[in-house]
Amino acid sequence: MFICLKDAVKKYGTGEAAVYALNHADLMIGKGEICVILGPSGSGKSTLLNMIGGLDTLDMGEMTAAGRSLTGLSAKERTLYRKEEVGFVFQFYNLIPDLTVEENIEVVSDIADDPLDLDEVLEALELEAYRRRFPRELSGGQHQRAAIARAMIKNPRLLLCDELTGALDTRSAGNVLRFVEKMNRRYGTTVVIITHNEAIAEMADRIVWIRDGRTVKSIVNEKKIPAEQLKL
Repeated sequence: MFICLKDAVKKYGTGEAAVYALNHADLMIGKGEICVILGPSGSGKSTLLNMIGGLDTLDMGEMTAAGRSLTGLSAKERTLYRKEEVGFVFQFYNLIPDLTVEENIEVVSDIADDPLDLDEVLEALELEAYRRRFPRELSGGQHQRAAIARAMIKNPRLLLCDELTGALDTRSAGNVLRFVEKMNRRYGTTVVIITHNEAIAEMADRIVWIRDGRTVKSIVNEKKIPAEQLKL
């Protein structure tokens, strides 16, 4: 498996006051899969994503991702892992306001070891016409596509998406999901999406439900449908 968590624990506080963000959670995701993780607010979805992305560390348990063990890595080693393997798309796009779309993407490509071709990424995400626009000149969907382009330009093996469509209208959400699907097909990128929206799960290869810090169910989706057919 490309991602594997076993008996993963992350807690805050001690003793009776301890709060478990992850409570002996297990997770397995295959290479090249689109995995959608569902759960209510406070269920541990974001914590799980942060662990997979090397933004935080487990208190207990084992974790491997992208062919390497993340258990016990130093801060420097986790930084290198994020740089080499992981692309992040956050709910808030965090584009640099004084840079154009093209320049926002180049900020990442300039430090990547093996970046994709900028024109190819812009074409794949239908951003060529907006490459010299500033963030204030973009719609919500265009912001999100630019954020995806910035994450994808580094050619990551793993793309992590936090509430990918949470701030978008239905039309923009559909467009963004189609673009993520396109990137998965074109580059074989493993994609993990955390969301409240159960409709998005229909496009996934694997669906995981998490509650109270535990993975309560995980299935391979035998009835996967294209993103363009989702009823959001």
